[in-house]
Amino acid sequence: MTVIDASPLGRAGPSAPTTVHLSGEIDIFTSKALRLKLLGALRHSTSLLVLDLSQVSFCDATGLAVMVGIQRRARAQGITLALTAPRPYMSRLLHITGLDRSLPMVG
Repeated sequence: MTVIDASPLGRAGPSAPTTVHLSGEIDIFTSKALRLKLLGALRHSTSLLVLDLSQVSFCDATGLAVMVGIQRRARAQGITLALTAPRPYMSRLLHITGLDRSLPMVG
């Protein structure tokens, strides 16, 4: 798992979303690092934190748990966590687990 970049991280106005571009595998071996990176991004987010999944090649249950946990923290801070550009595999995984109903998708 690699966080390609996270922007704007507090450099833009309060309505600008923070987008985190993820790549590679999100699994038991990478989920702890991902959680820490997303907590850092959340600290700089204002109203919307978007996870770009277009370069994620694999995700297991621990990766999904990280996303759900970050969503709960975001919601408690008045921030929306949304996903964008999941690959077909990831879309199916989100649908099978029912997370497509609780993790919103954006353009």
